[in-house]
Amino acid sequence: MPRLRSASRILCGALAFATVTVASLGAPTAPAMAQEASQAGFGRFVEGLWPAAKARGVSRATFDEAFRGVAPDPKIIALTRKQSEFVRPIWEYINGAISAQRLERGRAMAAQWDKTLDMVERTYGVPRAVVLGVWGMETNFGSFTGSIYAVRALATLAYTRYRGDFFKGELLTALEILEGEHIDRSRMLGSWAGAMGQTQFMPSSFMKYAVDGNRDGVRDIWSSVPDALASTANYLRQHGWEPGLPWGFEVQLPRGFDFRNHRHNFASWSRIGLKRMDGSAMPRSGEGTLFLPAGAGGPAFLVTDNFAVIKTYNSSDAYAMGVAHLGDRVMGGGPIRGAWPKDEPMLDKDQRQEVQQRLLRLGFYRGETDGKLGSMTREAVRNFQLRHSLVPDGYADSALLRELRAAR
Repeated sequence: MPRLRSASRILCGALAFATVTVASLGAPTAPAMAQEASQAGFGRFVEGLWPAAKARGVSRATFDEAFRGVAPDPKIIALTRKQSEFVRPIWEYINGAISAQRLERGRAMAAQWDKTLDMVERTYGVPRAVVLGVWGMETNFGSFTGSIYAVRALATLAYTRYRGDFFKGELLTALEILEGEHIDRSRMLGSWAGAMGQTQFMPSSFMKYAVDGNRDGVRDIWSSVPDALASTANYLRQHGWEPGLPWGFEVQLPRGFDFRNHRHNFASWSRIGLKRMDGSAMPRSGEGTLFLPAGAGGPAFLVTDNFAVIKTYNSSDAYAMGVAHLGDRVMGGGPIRGAWPKDEPMLDKDQRQEVQQRLLRLGFYRGETDGKLGSMTREAVRNFQLRHSLVPDGYADSALLRELRAAR
């Protein structure tokens, strides 16, 4: 049955700010004036959303109730600058994700939900390891799904125009979710970015990809594990997951390997001399791209197009590796065997931005110079390395930055 709307009192107007007059307290301080101005601006922003919300079928009652008592959250803005998957070395990020405690919990949950995972694999063709990896990375297998009211998080990000108009659209979709009574306001909790539920769907992902995994007539990603896992698999399948193809695997490179080799079918990789680190055979079909997350001196992987599908959940290479490796470990796979170059300090944010800026000026890069070194930056680095007869591993370190500074 659809959930009933909260019975709490619905206020008229978009916001209910507690204001104190100058007459009652005397002249306000500069911080107080700034806060009052910010609240007034936020109130105007919220009221300005009403026409768009109404056009999406949101009632005024739902709109007013959704924003009751909502004010911007300054802590959320600070969190936008601390996304660990972009600012920590990948080996630290992965080691943090693959803790003994998380593996123990993951294996217990995999056993508990074995029949559900069977259903998910049969229905969507996405391996249970990958679904478990997402579940574990996002909420530690449902142990913490977030405590921030999603509308407040999204409104804060939309008001400050973090990532342009993206969060404005997500905010309006969140109002549609409330209007449709998919979840009560009191339970619409999630992350600082407005992601919700067991596997942290953004509102637009909920509307497009959430499914009723337990067939009770409700799409409940918050408290129903079958719904959450099936929805995650549906999301991945709809984003291009190819059944029967792995995400990738660790490989051992032959002595004297030519790093200009980048993408081949698996048979060709075998002829070149690459071997799977676990000793198993290469897939009989499909292609793999060489992925060197810490450069030529670190572990090597062949990743497939399914690895890129994982990245549609979160565009970070480190996140996708965390999902993939966590899922493999939960299902009994071994640890990464290649040695990480832990003695090499990671570039700081200013240096990472400088890498992107120099690549941009030299014509190798067309993305944002935000210091987040993702796949676009890696490809630009690789092309620069090829042009300058360097080892084309796509890895940005201090040596690469020195080469960029010397380039004309």
